[in-house]
Amino acid sequence: MRTAPRLRELRSRGPVHRVRTAMGDEAWLVTGHAQVRRLLDDDRLGRTHPTPETAARTGETLFDAVLGDFATEAADHARTRALLRPHFSPGRMRPLRPRVEALTTRLLDALIAHGPPADLHAMVAVPLPILVICALLGVPYRDCERFRAWTADAADVGDPARSQRGLAELYGYGHELVARKRVEPGDDVISRLCAAEDVSDDEIAGLSMALLFAGQETTVVQIGMGVLLLLGNPDQWRALVHDPGLVAGAVEEILRASNTGGGGIPRYARRDLDIDGVAVRAGDLVLLDNGSANHDPAAFPDPDRMDITRAASAHVTFGHGLRYCLGAPLARIELHAVFGQLVARLPTLQLAVDPDAVRMRPDAVTGGPAELPVRW
Repeated sequence: MRTAPRLRELRSRGPVHRVRTAMGDEAWLVTGHAQVRRLLDDDRLGRTHPTPETAARTGETLFDAVLGDFATEAADHARTRALLRPHFSPGRMRPLRPRVEALTTRLLDALIAHGPPADLHAMVAVPLPILVICALLGVPYRDCERFRAWTADAADVGDPARSQRGLAELYGYGHELVARKRVEPGDDVISRLCAAEDVSDDEIAGLSMALLFAGQETTVVQIGMGVLLLLGNPDQWRALVHDPGLVAGAVEEILRASNTGGGGIPRYARRDLDIDGVAVRAGDLVLLDNGSANHDPAAFPDPDRMDITRAASAHVTFGHGLRYCLGAPLARIELHAVFGQLVARLPTLQLAVDPDAVRMRPDAVTGGPAELPVRW
């Protein structure tokens, strides 16, 4: 995916820029890889603000909101990570790999039985992450479709009312599920959180539904964008078919290349700081553009070129340091399963339409394709 010309022009002028958000508020946009990576691990930036009612905003949905309590943010963040980290440890993730491989096999069986042309988005990219995250959290299989609808609603940043409805449905169901797990626990994340000391039902419901949203929606997008990138660059697809040992590197390049920037993760300066000579004042909105960082030529030469042999693991798609995504190992397991099996089972796979004709989701907070017509 190519970097937007305006973003490329901005980045050529330096790594930090004064911009105005869609809400008309002023902000600092950070586009350089070194700067974004460093600031992701800087506790002088956070998601809270001492006066949230006057804080600059990027939009009207919860994804753009000031979140949490300014006075306790660091402690709250540390507590949340401490609660969740054990559930995403290597020891917890390793046994999931065979289950993810089996689910991927089942979905590809159905795709192949359907025959070409088929929508790989609807038949593989959408169902796999939700089946995996529901199994991990302990959500009944019968409820998976409901969750997909709610997360699709929640992700709609173009319709704030729809987004709020989806989030409310998720949170409400989270409470129902917690109540059920209190009575009938299982071997799953929600049950284990229920067994932890000093964790309220409200907190468990909120954490569980945040995990469900993040664990599903973002991986759906990465599968879709990965297919689009590989099939839109047939030489890269052929290289992967010829050497499946390149799958791990291809996954990292997909994660790097799939987001070209233009938005930015909202953070607020907790105190005055200097970013490469730019004076940022306490309370200022700072947008960390991880997509632009992933296309910074200083870090990734010829960044708009898809290259599955590139050393791309320094990308910041999963964040960095203090804010590195706990679910990154799970996402990688899913992506390795999908692309490993696709090249083995459908080596002649190709898009059934021109890459530019693939319909995207412009109003979804995570973006990505709305469909992936393929043939083989």
